[in-house]
Amino acid sequence: MRFPGRFADQLIAEALDRVSLSFLVDDLIIRRGGVAANIAYGMALLGQRPVLVGAAGPDFTDYRSWLQRHGVDCGFVLISDTAHTARFVCTTDSDNCQIATFYPGAMTQAATIDLATVIGTGPVDLVLVGPDNPAAMLRHADTCRRMGPPFAADPSQQLAHMSGSDIAAFITGARYLFTNEYEYELLLSKLAVSGAVLLDMVDTVVCTLAADGVRLRTRHGLTQVPAVPVSSVVDPTGGGDAFRAGFLTGVTRGLRLELAAALGCQLAAYAIAEHGTQEYLVAPERLIADLTTHYGAVTAAAVRSALAPQADMARPAPLDR
Repeated sequence: MRFPGRFADQLIAEALDRVSLSFLVDDLIIRRGGVAANIAYGMALLGQRPVLVGAAGPDFTDYRSWLQRHGVDCGFVLISDTAHTARFVCTTDSDNCQIATFYPGAMTQAATIDLATVIGTGPVDLVLVGPDNPAAMLRHADTCRRMGPPFAADPSQQLAHMSGSDIAAFITGARYLFTNEYEYELLLSKLAVSGAVLLDMVDTVVCTLAADGVRLRTRHGLTQVPAVPVSSVVDPTGGGDAFRAGFLTGVTRGLRLELAAALGCQLAAYAIAEHGTQEYLVAPERLIADLTTHYGAVTAAAVRSALAPQADMARPAPLDR
């Protein structure tokens, strides 16, 4: 929502202990979101068939239909009988100050999901365990270690709320660990380890750097992949999720880390050029042309070859956007 005035003009310093305010907003925009759904959407645009695992409420019906039309398998989404789907409600004023509320809702029941049921249905290329109910994150990571499929750990927003011991229990054994630059330093601080010791716990650290691209750390060294230059950022929300969608698609299709990161950066550029997190599209020929421009013909050819078996990538865009 958008409030055309200034929050600061409505706040009285001497009465902050008894605030009771109502803002008349002049705009309301409702957008689809959620880290897992955003990533699954991006992967589906690249022709993958991602399986979404999480908890939602009975209000998930329309969202489920949207995701399934775009190629996301929602068959393992737990539907709560008592809570609505998690949501983030934000009001922004004319100074771009924000008052926001996050309602976890059905997300609090995610720990009851048994990931073994999903893994047991057939071969699994990779499991991404993203920010969720921390108990669910720990349970899912443990299931992956026990049952064998490689997994990526992405603590993201939950990092600040997890103890060092829980972080260690979550990430140990991960093939990929996703962070941004601040989260990387916070994670090292909470674990009380060095970057070298961290690489004894995970195979690869994927650290996003916003406009500076992404840094890949492995036991063999460090590589930095530049971001795609953009003339203007329409909405940065969801850029990291789109990057993950491209990167995860790349590595599961056999691309080297730096090539998968390039694909991720290109997808992120598409996402931040649109309002909302699931408003961008991927046109195959444009994708290859853009990769050629930004990363060279060799990278573009490798991505084309990796994605070639994914015929669904070329399906037409739906008409109900």
